[in-house]
Amino acid sequence: MAYKITDECISCGACEPECKNQAIKEGESIYEIDPTKCTECVGWFAAPKCAEVCPVDCCVPDASHKESKEQLLEKWKNLHPGKTPEAT
Repeated sequence: MAYKITDECISCGACEPECKNQAIKEGESIYEIDPTKCTECVGWFAAPKCAEVCPVDCCVPDASHKESKEQLLEKWKNLHPGKTPEAT
């Protein structure tokens, strides 16, 4: 499933440069994750980087966007045509 950023976000911006899918953008009051671009870092890393670097643990799985690992990898392939996944 895609990740989301909760209201506890302190808008530090640590997560944005970590997202190789460019799914994280600064919103009006907090950062936001585009679920159509979030692959939980499948294709890039073994674990979601946004959650790893967040100092307040506000990057969490979004239960309203459930996807299997296979679906996440397929999304990654659609976002990065012609590239080979670095991690699955």
